[in-house]
Amino acid sequence: MVRLSQYEESEREHLLKLPCPTYTSSPYVAGLKVSQSRIALISTAGLHRRADRPFGVGETGYRLIPKDVEAKDLVMSHISTNFDRTGFQMDLNMVFPLDRLRELEQQGFIGSLSEFHYSFMGATPPEQMEQEALQLAAILKKDQVDAVLLVPV
Repeated sequence: MVRLSQYEESEREHLLKLPCPTYTSSPYVAGLKVSQSRIALISTAGLHRRADRPFGVGETGYRLIPKDVEAKDLVMSHISTNFDRTGFQMDLNMVFPLDRLRELEQQGFIGSLSEFHYSFMGATPPEQMEQEALQLAAILKKDQVDAVLLVPV
């Protein structure tokens, strides 16, 4: 993983000054116990199946990843030149811990896994992804997902 100290000072300053969105409200919802919850996984690693269209610069959409996908069938098309892909190449679970969630489901620690999981391109400003995030929220609700594991990459 690239460390902040490895960047040139000008780039380090740029990264440290990136805006973080603020929200006027924080809705609170009491959730189910994890052992009763249907879980979906959302990553910003720019992952997709080999047959899917790669992510492009500034893309705000997401890719659908079935719960039974094999690691060898996933590709990372993250566009950031500063992004270290070594962890992904060694173990998909570094950026998309689907195998760990499958194990937790088998052990009964979580109720069930959603049929589909999702990956966005993380090099996109979050406020530009709002429409897709709202669409995905509706899909997750329809799929009766109770909780989402967010994996920012």
